[in-house]
Amino acid sequence: MGEVVEVREVEIQALAERVLGQITELLEVENKYLSEVQQMKMDAHIKAMARRSLTGEGLPDFDDDLFDEISAPAMRLSEMVTAMFGNLSNKEALLLSIHFELAKNK
Repeated sequence: MGEVVEVREVEIQALAERVLGQITELLEVENKYLSEVQQMKMDAHIKAMARRSLTGEGLPDFDDDLFDEISAPAMRLSEMVTAMFGNLSNKEALLLSIHFELAKNK
């Protein structure tokens, strides 16, 4: 990735809130939900993704094989959300997929 850019907290929060609203809709369509604790973790993760998207900061390296057991539906949702940012790597989708894998059926 390129140079890290300084971004105001309000910009990060606005992007995170926009994406979180879309995640709520995606979960509803899939007939799934997150517990209160899971939602807090998702909120924090999406805010971190928003920060990386706006600043250009990257993720540390990790082994993709750790995510081999993530289901196709969870990965699909994760890739859809990651695409909303427009500039994040597929590694972001791998990390995010854990949240969707743990979402509960209604």
